[in-house]
Amino acid sequence: MRILLTGANGYVGRRLLPELLAQGHEVICCVRDKMRLGFDAKVLSMVTIWEVDFLKEVRLDESPRDIDIAYFLIHSMSSSTHTFDIMEAKTARNFNKYSAYMKVKQVIYLSGIVNDPNLSRHMLSRNSVEKILYGGIPDLTVLKAGIIVGSGSSSFEIIRDLCEKLPVMITPKWVLTKTQPIAIRDVVQYLIDVQNRTDCFNQSFDIGGPNVITYKQMMQLYAKTRNIKLAIVTIPFMTPKLSSYWLYFVTSTSYKLAINLVDSMKVEVVCKDNRLQQLLGIKPISYVDSIKLAFQKIEQNLVISSWKDSLVSSRFKNNLSHYIQIPKFGCLKDTKSIKVDNPEQVLQNIWSIGGAKGWYYGNWMWQLRGSMDKLFGGVGLRRGRTNPSDLYNGDSLDFWRVLLADKPNKRLLLFAEMRLPGEAWLEFRIDENDVLHQIATFRPKGIFGRLYWYCMLPFHFFIFNGMIKKIATSN
Repeated sequence: MRILLTGANGYVGRRLLPELLAQGHEVICCVRDKMRLGFDAKVLSMVTIWEVDFLKEVRLDESPRDIDIAYFLIHSMSSSTHTFDIMEAKTARNFNKYSAYMKVKQVIYLSGIVNDPNLSRHMLSRNSVEKILYGGIPDLTVLKAGIIVGSGSSSFEIIRDLCEKLPVMITPKWVLTKTQPIAIRDVVQYLIDVQNRTDCFNQSFDIGGPNVITYKQMMQLYAKTRNIKLAIVTIPFMTPKLSSYWLYFVTSTSYKLAINLVDSMKVEVVCKDNRLQQLLGIKPISYVDSIKLAFQKIEQNLVISSWKDSLVSSRFKNNLSHYIQIPKFGCLKDTKSIKVDNPEQVLQNIWSIGGAKGWYYGNWMWQLRGSMDKLFGGVGLRRGRTNPSDLYNGDSLDFWRVLLADKPNKRLLLFAEMRLPGEAWLEFRIDENDVLHQIATFRPKGIFGRLYWYCMLPFHFFIFNGMIKKIATSN
């Protein structure tokens, strides 16, 4: 079949894509920016890329035709705390225009469970999008999921951060809210199994795992599964804003996402029926088993996708292509070069930088900078990296974003997502003479930007000198 996959760079989209390709489908991946495709060369050779922003004016002349199935996996929850619902509604309306022109036969939309009478703004938006999509021409199948658990999912990573960093927690009362988590494997299975099923056309289904538990129980079961001691004290007076700050400072989530998550966590997310489970014959994975499966992937370095690599965790306002050309004028630079004896090992050192490996020199200074960034509303260092040895365009790397990971040409280019009075790039390149070049570029904004650079010069002297030497000599 000819399948259109929106949200191809998102957490669920990147899990679904390999399964669609394994079944022999022709897949057209929709992305806003071709520069941040996190796929390897093999996958890229098997798919067609359509660069499209569903928030912008509809360009029917550029769209593909004769689509059998279109997956609608687009969400804007982290883009804004005030206007994400307007953005999601506009995206759905524009998608309807495209789907009519493309002659889509079936649209499959992954939404959220909306059975509680007191819905959050986030869930009201999902409900609104569903109604808009029902107004489109293609047959619609809606799958409504709650908390998705899997290696790299935002819910799993947040619970992991909380349980492994805080042996004693003072929590707000929303941790007593009931939810019905579902394993990412089950979500993907549902998304595939409803293809072309006429008994699923123009139907909405709740999908969930076998366990109905509270957020507190989710953390307790995680701790028990991982053999971690955990004490949780629940208090009734922690405000939503304070809860958002709590999530933001302790976990790797962004503040905008933390606000919307807390708003949603006050709402019960439990399935009303299991019609689709019975219809498709799916036996859902338990919450504890989903944790064990997630860690199997983590321990084998086989995490396919992470929410941190999507723009959910980014402060980018433009596409990556806006930043890939490093400016030549009005910039301040720190340039280092060193001859290397083993360029292949050095290249692997570059590709392993950040995350658990650290930055080779002065890690305590990097951690201090990350803490300062978090204090001022930045992303900090907690995002880490998805894979310890592989990097792709668009990946998050601590408080950097990978602009270009060109291993054949031995070049890695990063752009800073930390809070700065300007814009910063960090480049590593090995030339044809086996010379490693390390270039930090900063384009200051006003006098404060220049003051920042000169105040940081003593730290740069130690960090950048030590870093290039360690990269060049580490085995």
